[in-house]
Amino acid sequence: MKAIVLEAADKPLIFKEVEKPALNPGEALVKIKAAALNRRDYWITIGKYAGIKYPSILGSDGAGIVAEAGSAAEQEWIGKEVIINPSHDWGNHPEYQSKEFKILGLPENGTFAEYVKVRAEYLYPKPHHLSWEQAAALPLAGLTAYRALFTKGRATKCDKVLIVGVGSGTGTIALQLALAAGCQVFVTSGAGEKIERAKQLGAAAGVNYKSQDWAEQLQHLAGGFDVIIDSALGDRFAKLLDICNPGARIVFFGGTSGNIPELNGRKIFWKQLQILGTTMGTADEFKAMVSFVNEHQIIPVIDEVFPLADAEKAVSKMENSTQFGKIVLSA
Repeated sequence: MKAIVLEAADKPLIFKEVEKPALNPGEALVKIKAAALNRRDYWITIGKYAGIKYPSILGSDGAGIVAEAGSAAEQEWIGKEVIINPSHDWGNHPEYQSKEFKILGLPENGTFAEYVKVRAEYLYPKPHHLSWEQAAALPLAGLTAYRALFTKGRATKCDKVLIVGVGSGTGTIALQLALAAGCQVFVTSGAGEKIERAKQLGAAAGVNYKSQDWAEQLQHLAGGFDVIIDSALGDRFAKLLDICNPGARIVFFGGTSGNIPELNGRKIFWKQLQILGTTMGTADEFKAMVSFVNEHQIIPVIDEVFPLADAEKAVSKMENSTQFGKIVLSA
């Protein structure tokens, strides 16, 4: 089969012939119709991710048709259109992942290939209202955003929600999920066109975080937030405390702008704030996320679709963070 292979951090991705995976009992072979990029794929390609091994087939997100089964128990999946839950071996505790937890695409070979093998427990029927590309864009970002918003953030239709850095795949689906839940949603971005795109999707308003008074602008627009979803951290994180309503939850799942800066603890305890970290999610949350997407007919936003062979071009686009929504590979 053909696959996109990373052979070293200082080498481009290669589209080459590799051995088709052999199945064990409990596993299924999925013929990939579309796969989507995530920020972790970019970090892996430049050698800045834990546990990197070479050679590797990257890709956490995928949608396709089940082609083979590892044993009789998985035969029912053959021919089914599926999406793949990339959150593997979460463990028994819903509050945190186990030591065995891993994300599809490293250390195990991922979806940037004609075929990928996964345990059948991680297969879910593809939402009928989504194309292959839209379905592939859903799993990792959708699961991360769902847990951040509803499990950790406990967002309800009465809440005002702020999405920091809208435009990323996760930030964009978080906007869509929050709107579907009836929340009033505001956004920030460093690009005015991304703010306008978010408003077209239903955001109440947005502010450019490059403005010196971005937090004051948000306070004026919204009057305060009940849930803030952030994936950047960095120096601007300290100002989030000022625009939180009493009892607000700040949930973060990344640190692309740096670490958490020095914070005024008095604001945290006096306003009864919660600062919560999150990563991916449980199998129950993935199931709930897919059900929520089906119920509200949510369609993930796709920025651009590349042929599988052009994965290197797709990763280069992600490096510049110019996209709004997901970057997808079509097999």
